[in-house]
Amino acid sequence: WPVAPDAGRGCASTTMPKKRLPRGWVEGSARKLLGLSREESAIVEMRMRLCDEVRSKRLAKGITQQELATRIESTQPRVAKLERGDASFEMMLLALLVLGVSRREIARVVAAG
Repeated sequence: WPVAPDAGRGCASTTMPKKRLPRGWVEGSARKLLGLSREESAIVEMRMRLCDEVRSKRLAKGITQQELATRIESTQPRVAKLERGDASFEMMLLALLVLGVSRREIARVVAAG
């Protein structure tokens, strides 16, 4: 991912389009930027796959963030954070189960990559 010279925080999409980088930027991985071990990087990747799955399943069912929040006894801002990966694995799993995703499908999402 392209990284600003002084960048150290933030989230980057894994589907970044290929284009010329601005002057002073370098291409690298989140793992390298953040100094993550392979195991830590794997956890980050699993977290992002799970939050992407929550969002895609919610949208496919035509459910708003507020409706999902009510179903999991939480708040809309918390669901928004969940969909960005800023939630516990437990909360992500609860949201997926409430959305009707089977344990087998969840295992497939976690194992992908």
